[in-house]
Amino acid sequence: MAGILQRKKWILPTVIVAAAACVILYFTSGTDVESADVPPGSLPAIEVDAILQQTRQKKGYEQYLSKAGEAPLPNVDILIEAEDYKRAEGEEVRKLSDYEGMAGVSLHTGETGEVDWVVDVPETGLYNLSAVYFPVEGKSSAIERALYIDGELPFAEAAYLQFDRVWGNEKEAAQQDNQGNDLRPKQVEKPRWMEETFQDSDGYEQAPFKFHLEKGEHTLTLKSSREPMVIRSIRLFNEKPAVPYKETAGAQQPDSTGQPKDVLIRVEGEAAVAKSSPTLYPTSERSSSAVSPYSASQVRINTIGGYNWRLPGQWIEWEVDVPESGLYHIGFTAQQNFVKGIYSTRKLTIDGEVPFAEMTKAPFRYQSDYRIDVMGGKEAYKFQLEKGKHVIRLENSLGDFAPLIRNVEDSLYNLNSMYRRILMITGTKPDEFRDYRVEKQIPNLLEVFSGESKRLKEVAAQLRILSGQSSDQEALIKTMAQQLDEMIDKPDTIPRRLAAYKTNTGGLGTWVQQAREQPLEIDALYVASLDRSIPDTGMGALAKIGHEAKTFYNSFFIDYNQIGNVSTSEDQRTVTVWIGSGRDQANTMKAMIDETFTPESGISVNLKLVNMGTLLPATLSGEGPDVAMQIGNDLPVNFAMRNSAVDLTKFSDYTSVEQEFRESAIVPYVYDSGVYALPETQTFNMLFYRKDVMEELGLEVPQTWDDVESLLAILSKNHMEFGMPVVAQANMQGVNIPPNSQYATMLLQNGGSFYRNDGKESDLDSRIGIETFKKWTEFYTDYKLEREYDFANRFRTGQMPIGLTDYTMYNQLSVFAPEIRGLWGFVPVPGTVQSDGILNRDVPGGGSAVMMLESAKDQEAAWEFMKWWTSTPVQAEFGREMEGLMGAAARYPTANIKALDSLPWPAEDYANLKAQFETVKGIPEVPGGYFTGRHLFNAFYKTVVGQVEARESIMDYTQYIQDEIRVKRNEFGLP
Repeated sequence: MAGILQRKKWILPTVIVAAAACVILYFTSGTDVESADVPPGSLPAIEVDAILQQTRQKKGYEQYLSKAGEAPLPNVDILIEAEDYKRAEGEEVRKLSDYEGMAGVSLHTGETGEVDWVVDVPETGLYNLSAVYFPVEGKSSAIERALYIDGELPFAEAAYLQFDRVWGNEKEAAQQDNQGNDLRPKQVEKPRWMEETFQDSDGYEQAPFKFHLEKGEHTLTLKSSREPMVIRSIRLFNEKPAVPYKETAGAQQPDSTGQPKDVLIRVEGEAAVAKSSPTLYPTSERSSSAVSPYSASQVRINTIGGYNWRLPGQWIEWEVDVPESGLYHIGFTAQQNFVKGIYSTRKLTIDGEVPFAEMTKAPFRYQSDYRIDVMGGKEAYKFQLEKGKHVIRLENSLGDFAPLIRNVEDSLYNLNSMYRRILMITGTKPDEFRDYRVEKQIPNLLEVFSGESKRLKEVAAQLRILSGQSSDQEALIKTMAQQLDEMIDKPDTIPRRLAAYKTNTGGLGTWVQQAREQPLEIDALYVASLDRSIPDTGMGALAKIGHEAKTFYNSFFIDYNQIGNVSTSEDQRTVTVWIGSGRDQANTMKAMIDETFTPESGISVNLKLVNMGTLLPATLSGEGPDVAMQIGNDLPVNFAMRNSAVDLTKFSDYTSVEQEFRESAIVPYVYDSGVYALPETQTFNMLFYRKDVMEELGLEVPQTWDDVESLLAILSKNHMEFGMPVVAQANMQGVNIPPNSQYATMLLQNGGSFYRNDGKESDLDSRIGIETFKKWTEFYTDYKLEREYDFANRFRTGQMPIGLTDYTMYNQLSVFAPEIRGLWGFVPVPGTVQSDGILNRDVPGGGSAVMMLESAKDQEAAWEFMKWWTSTPVQAEFGREMEGLMGAAARYPTANIKALDSLPWPAEDYANLKAQFETVKGIPEVPGGYFTGRHLFNAFYKTVVGQVEARESIMDYTQYIQDEIRVKRNEFGLP
């Protein structure tokens, strides 16, 4: 009742103001009175300069440099010993003597805490900073630190300084399965002491950061945000730029006189000695005969890079042993068929140094197949190499595209800001018969549109010059610019164009994401004397035709469902496992099985990649697996009541295995005092919010549902939205609909439950169940919340600046929306205040499981596999492997408590995640329980769309659930 009264307080004045506005509009039609067009609830006019200022704050390095002006670059080199720190916070800060071969005292820093050093700067000017560090064992992700100077962040990018780890193949020679296929080499850390100059982790700044320091003492602070590291020293200096090629010795040598003869060194791409990420593992190329080693029928590890090598800053190193000092050409057998319209750029260094300026951005242009790329092209560059071993590194760089991509990203941020301003006035569905005159209410709106149109046109023109042709990359930017021009010409059409405007800005966001990705696949590296040419074997038309013929022929004999080793001996203990996820996951899992599980247990595993929709018919026909992985929460109990799943509690060590998971993760798999599956993943909702938009509106993050109601009033007045978990139907027939997570959250926080009397009856018709349903539906009937939407896109634009969604959305946003990096966060869901004053933040959990079928011939062997797979070290390794394989977007939501602790979350974000994890509750599965989610959905729509009173709807549909539970219990002979 209080909530209704509260809503009436703001609804009534809004109606009065709206009526008054209509009267004013009637009498001032055709005049230039701006106030007549201001709708109720709109914000005061916002100067666009404030919006542009936000962009400058977000991308602060350019502004920082512009303030410094033409500051000098002093010839200074100051070494700050790590042990000479002034202040340190954090439990893991400690001194280490002569650590890993580095003489002197080093400083160990953890993934939280901060350390201060004082430096006396002899002369005012711009300086580089670097750190000598050792990447100690952590959670396998890049190390991240924030730099503060005299207690302040000099610019936004300084909050994300990245320090790479070093990875390599565990074994030099490729291993094979018993089918003759090469296995992907396992990547292990090979840490070493390195010096890293502080630079832009996003790759927009090609040169290392310059820091402006006045003469005198300054305090430098490194604050940990992810992963531990050992620091030996920090250096203040000025890096000398690389000279142009024309000034090098090679450019002065007109011919090969007196130079090495008949030297052709080939280093296989997959033989890289080091790389910056475990994602850069050697790969198998089966679509071309140009690679070596080559096979049309079997898997051969023969290249490196590809789509995994796409992000700025990623590097790969090869070692070359040069037989004689002199000048050489350097080339690569490479494939760049990923990015059309722009080219992939790499920075080439030899023994840590850029040989000349042109190698800071070596281009690899688009072509549909492999080719020989010699550095310098037709006028090949000559590199001076001394006799002996050298390390050649290729580092992913945005090159000439960096300023263009940054311009588009800044433009996107500004256009999204303007979208929110317009949205506050018109709403998402503007009245087509009303002139909102948004150009009057938002000062400088048209000037911003004009500026962004000009900027985008310039970017499109530069793209065409760089790529040498028109492309879809250029067309998308031109489309946005054209729409801006049309809106400038006819401002009265802006509200009508809002939907198309949003679509185009979404496309622009996708462009930014894709343009930053510049993949390249390397088959081989060549170092050749000036008199030798690099062979292009296997690249001709006949070779391609032969390859296609061989591939077609072998396709009749290869079983693509089989992964890795296949058991052939009847005497060997064997488990058949079905997995329904992608091939990458299956290959990773099989590699782990063959490396550790089979050698240690003596049990062979036949892993098959199948559509899990076939599990039920296959089981009924006797063709099912022994173990099914990554199945939904509803399947184990449904199989158990049909005597098709194994009760895991019958194994003597089940109790100890159960301790690896939270109790909430086990709940959905409990049936009739037995447990019929082990949890693999566990997910739950978190509250995501845009820091910048919330601050703009003067809003705090809500702690309770009453706070949410107050927040909704303000968001509604500004035509913005709050994201409740989507109320959607199943995406295909026969798929179970779980109970809506928002209803479940509110039910659990109010002390309710889905079932009573040991699962014999639904409890949705209880007082708590009915009141919770009423409260839930009021969010949609009274506040008109959206039922179905794309959260990521609306969150990105700011149209939905706050919302509840699965915590794995964090992974998507980290990759999907780079332009709002640092401008959003997530926290535990709002709670309900209990009678004792405690805030209850309970949330329901979801996830997937691994189940043993009753038909398993060797149940002890299957149990050994299930224990191994769900154990802490294996789950942690799989999580890291998947993130290494597919990037941060694939961070694994493991249900294993300790394994989740070991995954590479930023420390502050993981603290919030862990706090919510402590309150997760499991929803039990019961016979007939599949009706619960389905009829909760029906009751919701009957109330929200059909306008039937909430109590009546939930009571009617609960009766259907009660009947189905009763029928199923009778069917299976249950009391």
